[in-house]
Amino acid sequence: MAYEEKKLHPEGPHHVILEDREHLSISGVEDVESFDENAVVVYTCKGVLVVRGTDLRIDRLSLDGGDLSVEGMVDSLAYETKDRESGGGLLSRLFR
Repeated sequence: MAYEEKKLHPEGPHHVILEDREHLSISGVEDVESFDENAVVVYTCKGVLVVRGTDLRIDRLSLDGGDLSVEGMVDSLAYETKDRESGGGLLSRLFR
């Protein structure tokens, strides 16, 4: 299912808490598109969030509660915008 087809809840709470670049907690999570040790792509109520780093692993995921916990060294957090999505697929941008 394409991201545009998913029902977004922009009024829902969304928090991103990064502690010591090693413990990331995200609320407002609707789905996880993909993940590996270098990147986690998450659908949130505020848009697509791409987390990049090394040795990343999902510690806890609750789609019912909308919570995600990621462990590992976080290098960057970036939200995808619709303008950037027109410039190619999400995976092509991840692996440039």
